[in-house]
Amino acid sequence: MKRLVVALLAVLALFPLHAAARDGFASSVQPLPGPLRAQLQDRGYWHAGCPASLSELRLLTVTTWGFDDEAHRGQLVVNREYAKPLAGVFRRLYELRWPIRHMALSDMYGPASGRPPDNDISGSFHCRQAVPSPCTGGTKSGHWSNHAYGLAIDLNPRENPYVGCGMSHDPSTKRFMDRTPVRPGMVTPAVVAAFRSIGWGWGGSWSGSTKDYMHFSYNGH
Repeated sequence: MKRLVVALLAVLALFPLHAAARDGFASSVQPLPGPLRAQLQDRGYWHAGCPASLSELRLLTVTTWGFDDEAHRGQLVVNREYAKPLAGVFRRLYELRWPIRHMALSDMYGPASGRPPDNDISGSFHCRQAVPSPCTGGTKSGHWSNHAYGLAIDLNPRENPYVGCGMSHDPSTKRFMDRTPVRPGMVTPAVVAAFRSIGWGWGGSWSGSTKDYMHFSYNGH
């Protein structure tokens, strides 16, 4: 596995951003490199029977602002249909200086032992079922999540928790279930508008008692 991770980092170095982060926002869209394809399969994020093929996915690299007020390289695996429009969305988030805590491939797809301890990881593609509401309980819903198509993104899940019936799957998010006052990393109307500009909806606007404040998707679900 260590050799695979090293190979992946070497391949990603061959795909630089269109401009250096110090010069402002930059982005790139590339087919998935071979080592990344292997990592997705080896770690169970993609498998035979997934609704999106690996050839339908793209590696999106963008400049983001961090909670340290510094520019960082962020990467997501997304559906090829929306890769370029999403680059435009992240350009707008960069212009807003809206902070994203962790959005590296190693954060999302690397070994659990190497992930950030706060687990505040933004991500997109994961071939899995939709998560049931805490109102109903359980771990599977019986239908594919939009993440399984690369058509959804979760941003800053600690600051923007999944809430149903006044509960969250992660107790550490409790103080963010109250959406006022707005604190760094919480989704704002301007962030929602950036995604709405490409037709994507926000889980925080769902009707009823279940809200997914971290979640944006192409069809709003």
